[in-house]
Parts: sequence; C-alpha cells; structure tokens
Amino acid sequence: MSLIDTHSHIYLPQFDEDLDAMIQRAKDAGVSKIFLRNIDLDSIPLMHQLSDRYPDMCYPMLGLHPCDVKENYIEVLHTMRSMFAQRHYIAVGEIGIDLYWDKTTLDIQIEAFKIQCDWAKELKLPIVIHARDSFDEIFSVMDEIHDERLFGVFHCFTGNVQQAQKVMSYGNFLMGIGGVLTYEKSGLDVVVKDIPMEYLVLETDSPFLTPKPFRGKRNESGYVKYVAEILAVIKDLSYDKVIAMTGQNAIKLFNP
Repeated sequence: MSLIDTHSHIYLPQFDEDLDAMIQRAKDAGVSKIFLRNIDLDSIPLMHQLSDRYPDMCYPMLGLHPCDVKENYIEVLHTMRSMFAQRHYIAVGEIGIDLYWDKTTLDIQIEAFKIQCDWAKELKLPIVIHARDSFDEIFSVMDEIHDERLFGVFHCFTGNVQQAQKVMSYGNFLMGIGGVLTYEKSGLDVVVKDIPMEYLVLETDSPFLTPKPFRGKRNESGYVKYVAEILAVIKDLSYDKVIAMTGQNAIKLFNP
C-alpha cells in the first residue's frame, strides 16, 4: 500500500511553475493517489485539467466551499448539481461551515451544506466536511440530517477529544489528519493518540498547512509522508503499517 493524499488543491496557481515536477516528487515520496477538493465554479476547469492529465493519480470531487457561499449560492449549486451527470466524482466536497472568516453568512452556509448533503445521499457519495471554528454548528446540522446514507470525512480535524468522540459516534465518518499534527504546540497529538486507526486518513490540504520541516513554505502532496511519520510515532506503529491502514481507510471511503 502506498501513501494517499486525501485532500489537496494542487490545481491552484501556486503550482503553475512546477506542477509536473511536484507530481514527480510526490511519486518519489511514495504517493500513489491524490484526491482533489473543489472550491467554487472557477476552480472546476483547473481541477478537471489536472485529473485528466493524471487520471490514474488525481481524482476530482465537486462541492461549494463554505467560504464561497454567497448570495447567488442557489444558482451556483444548481450548476454544480448538473455536473455530476457529466463525469465521475469520488465525493461531494469540500463543503461545510466556516466561521473563521465570515460569521454573517452562517444561515446560507448551513442551507448550502444541507443541500449538498442531500446530493451525497442521492448519489451515494461521501462528503468532505470543512469545519473551521464551527464544530458545534456542524454537529447540530449532522444531528438533524445524519442517517446511514450520509458518510465521509471531517477534513483537517483539529478538534478536542470530545469532538473526536462525537465524530466517531456517527459511525461512518473519518477524520483527515494533516500538517497540524506536526506542530509542537497544536495539542493534536494528544487527541489523535486516542483515536483508533480505523477512523483516520492522511491529507495535506496543499498548498496550505505545510508540515514540519517545511512549515511556512508552500505545501505539496509529497509532504504527506511527514504526517505519516509523526502519526507512526504517536501510535507506536511502523511507518508501513500507518500507510497501509490509512490507505485502506481512504480506498474504502472514496472508492476511487
């Protein structure tokens, strides 16, 4: 089993100058699959170009990021929904609620989240949840709409022990662990130590949240290996075991 970066935005302009070289570095690091999260309508063509260029490595998803839920969100969602009939996407994402940047759009963020969760149920696809400063709000929605048809992953999980337990209580949701795990003062290592491996997948969120030893620079998919190394130490498992277990979790969830 090889490494899988389950959350990446490497189609963004930050990679225009060295995209192919970056993909090769990821391969050299042992990465076999990169799952591409959509942001808005403008990012879709870029994501498609990359997944068409590397069809056996880069797999697209489709969804409206909560930070891009604006007044015209119903129109945008209508356009996105029609696109699921045009090609295969492995998930609905990334979707959710973000209260770090803008709290004034909470009501329409919630509505957009619910609508896209309904898509996932209809399409039998996992969802990728963005929950920045919004665990309580996300859990409130999930408690209302969750059933056995809704499954997926909480992207960039940085919650506490109680929040991890809440995620696991849904029974069919995993947690994406990225570069924050490598930050000495994050406290995430203490939380992750008590989360069973069957609930974890690896991610980078490239070009964001770069792990040590490259923190402060652009993140890229090959750096997921540094997250795996730290997770192996925390869990007292071999590096290969961590790759195998998280990889199996990712394949089972997303079925690329």
